[in-house]
Parts: sequence; structure tokens; C-alpha cells
Amino acid sequence: MAIQWRDSYSIGIREIDDEHKKLFEAIDKLFIACSQGKGKQEVGNTLLFLEDYTKVHFSDEEKLHIKYNYPERVYHKNVHDNFLKQLVALKQQFEDEGAGVLFVSTVNKTVLDWLIQHIGNMDKAFAAYLNQQK
Repeated sequence: MAIQWRDSYSIGIREIDDEHKKLFEAIDKLFIACSQGKGKQEVGNTLLFLEDYTKVHFSDEEKLHIKYNYPERVYHKNVHDNFLKQLVALKQQFEDEGAGVLFVSTVNKTVLDWLIQHIGNMDKAFAAYLNQQK
């Protein structure tokens, strides 16, 4: 199973869409590795990518929320913070236990759910708010 960027995922904010595309590429790389039986080797790289990616991406989104006085910005930040906590827990589990099949599956599900729910709902809601402000 591969996951690839589609225009329907676009929220219409180029900087954010470009960052989302990088996330899709990283997750697709993990899915491809899993399909080749190499998920255990790739999941560590994915976690490192996510650690760096979330710092930059969440900061960029949150700056836009502040700039445009987005009324849901506190809630949105809390959702970001909760994902960061999940990521820290996954990294700790990886360091403690390594990357079994169940762990790789958990990372895939966690990030895929994030992509669908967060980008598909929350980020699109922000984009809609932004378009109303123009």
C-alpha cells in the first residue's frame, strides 16, 4: 500500500502544502519499505524525520494561526502538542524495544490517522477561515 499526495489534500497555503507533501513522501517511503519486508530498518529513519519535521511544521502553522488571529489556534496547538507526546512515546518504545512488526504497524497507523484527520479536517478548517478573511 502506498500513500501519495493528491491535490484534494491541498489546503491552499503553499508553504503548508509543501510541508505536507514532505510528510507524505516520508510515510510513503515507510510503506514501501514495509511492503518489501524492510519496515523495521526504515521506521527509525521515519521517527527521526518526524521529530525534525514536526518542530518546523507545527511552528510554521502556529505562526500563521497567530498572524491571522485564528480563533481555534489554542485547540489546534493542543492537538499538535498531543501528537508530539505520541511521537515521544513512540520514540521511547523504539529505543526500549526496537522495531517489531506491531511497532511498525503502530507508527504507520498513528501517522496515517494524523494525515487523514489533521490535514483533512483541522488544516482545511484553518484554510477556510483564512479564505474568509480575505
